[in-house]
Amino acid sequence: MSAPVQGRPRTYRRPISVWWWLKKPTYLLFVLRELSSIFIAWLVAFLVVMVFAIGRGADSYQAFMDWAGSAWVMVINIVAFLFTALHTVTWFLLTPKAMALRARGRAVPAGMIIVGEYVALAIVSAFVVWLVFL
Repeated sequence: MSAPVQGRPRTYRRPISVWWWLKKPTYLLFVLRELSSIFIAWLVAFLVVMVFAIGRGADSYQAFMDWAGSAWVMVINIVAFLFTALHTVTWFLLTPKAMALRARGRAVPAGMIIVGEYVALAIVSAFVVWLVFL
């Protein structure tokens, strides 16, 4: 704790519990959303390692697939998928509040923005599935 600076009044700081985020569901959702960035970083690293394994040849890719098939990596990937879904849903719900879209001078309804995001996600996902199974 820092000593008060001479000439300045000490301000009162209300003590905050470490578990403040468990008091309301909205706080818990906020913390879970922030934690989801760790799992998204995991998925990005996982994909980068996979691309490098593919670039090194069939043996390296097979070693990667053996590692990726291990139980603990699968559990991490399932948890990461769930957190990514949470991150995506909360982001899509937040977008109409973060940006006000206007078309022909009128505000675009929030529902249309959210539906547009899901349609874009479906199109991109279909394209990725098409690329993988091509």
